[in-house]
Amino acid sequence: MNTTIPHQIVHWDRATNNSKEKRLLGEEPLSIRVQGNPYSVVMRTPGHEIEMVAGFCLTEGIIDSRDDYLSIAFCDGADTNVVAVSLKPSRREKITQILDRRGFISQTSCGLCGKEIVKDLFQEIQPLEEECRLDIHRTLNRLENISRNQPLRHRTRAAHAAVLYDSELELIAAAEDVGRHNALDKVIGKAFLNDQLDRTALLVLSSRISYELVQKAARARIPVVVAISRPTALAVQLASKLNMTLATQADEKSGLYLFTVPHRLIDGTDGSAFVPDASKKAV
Repeated sequence: MNTTIPHQIVHWDRATNNSKEKRLLGEEPLSIRVQGNPYSVVMRTPGHEIEMVAGFCLTEGIIDSRDDYLSIAFCDGADTNVVAVSLKPSRREKITQILDRRGFISQTSCGLCGKEIVKDLFQEIQPLEEECRLDIHRTLNRLENISRNQPLRHRTRAAHAAVLYDSELELIAAAEDVGRHNALDKVIGKAFLNDQLDRTALLVLSSRISYELVQKAARARIPVVVAISRPTALAVQLASKLNMTLATQADEKSGLYLFTVPHRLIDGTDGSAFVPDASKKAV
């Protein structure tokens, strides 16, 4: 399993040239087959393929629970680049439309505007409940320390990370991949297969927040998403519709920017809800 590959480079230090070895992040295609038919081919970092496909199927709406599939397995034990998903007959009958429109919505679709995407997803995904409350100081700490869960990035400077925490902000699972969508599918798949997804309260991302990542988090019923980089306008629009909290690291690492549903993040020192000062100009 080549998660990293050695490669000789030339380092120019403004004065001399030196040969060095650096580790490059591995990237290979993964073919996902559902009921014997090709469904999608994604580029990913080798490793945790079963978990990634489980998370992919959950976040795509192919499955809703572990009772929906018969198996998720490699087609050939020696070939880890093809994973086959076998669904129960009752589930196949419920999602014929999804299976017939492979790649719809999860891919950036030509001919669809943002409003149409949000409308379609809002019809498919129920808004999240209100119960979750997280300490804003400890939430920021989890974001600021995401590098502790990025061993591949330390070696390659090229991997995205996705990390899940419970309502007590204790670590549930972490994953890395060359693709930010893949990293999220992998970590959701890990929690899902370990029956811990229903405990998840917080998702921490090393990337920006796109609408696809909001979609995947919403399908996994994760109420709070924080990230290093800011969300897109479409991500904020979708998160607002789905009652999800989005926050990102503020400029100069001075705290958090809260874009949607801010009251889920509270000041743990006194238990009060964190309410942005309305007199300040919105970012």
